[in-house]
This record gives sequence, C-alpha cells and structure tokens, in this order.
Amino acid sequence: MVADLFHYGHVNFLRQARQHGDFLLVGVHADEAVMVYKRRPIFSMEERVASVEGCRWVDEVVPNAPLTIDREWIEKHSIDLVMHGDDFSSDLERLCYKTPMEMGIYRTISYTEGISTTEIISRIKAAEAD
Repeated sequence: MVADLFHYGHVNFLRQARQHGDFLLVGVHADEAVMVYKRRPIFSMEERVASVEGCRWVDEVVPNAPLTIDREWIEKHSIDLVMHGDDFSSDLERLCYKTPMEMGIYRTISYTEGISTTEIISRIKAAEAD
C-alpha cells in the first residue's frame, strides 16, 4: 500500500485484510514505485511506515515493497494471501498481482467510499481557496 495521508479508509482496509488471517504483513511502496501510476506521496516513507505500524490490525510493516509482487517476494515473506482494494484498474491489477493471481492467493477488499487521499488533498485545496 501507499498509506499516504493515513486515514480511516486505510484503517478499514487493514481491518478487513486482518480478518482473512492471523498475521497481517503490510508492504509500503517506495515513492518511485508509486509514481508509476499516481503522484508522489506527500508523507515520507518513514512517516507512512510509522502510520501503518500504529494501526492495531497490523503485525509487521515492510518498507519499499515492490509494486509487482513476484514468487520470490511471496516466498521470502511466507505470504499465504495477497490482498488489495478493489479500486485498481484491471490492467494495473494484472501488472502488479499476476503471480499471486496465478497462484490462486489474490483477493480484493471493498474500497471505503467517501474517503481517499485524493479527496483529502481536494478538501485542503478547497479550504485554501476559501
């Protein structure tokens, strides 16, 4: 995950993910990886990792997680299930999660409506314009 401007939508995602197992490992993507498909994160890697680590549903956080999850990453971290929000385009989903999909260990979690980092940024810009 990116986990930029950590908010209740992120918490909801992590809570749902935790319900699928007894240990939740969360990978936080590096700025360069994120910029392949969206803007540069506002928070630093350290800030984003600290935010995710502070979530009660998370057991471990791995910084600089790759955008594309391959078999080596899965085996290195003993991953049984790979999860992402259902807000990804199918092309990006296939790019990033092809291996877990082929392995039958990929699942999606419902996106939390009404909150997103993009929405928060828009609210800030609107408030500044007033």
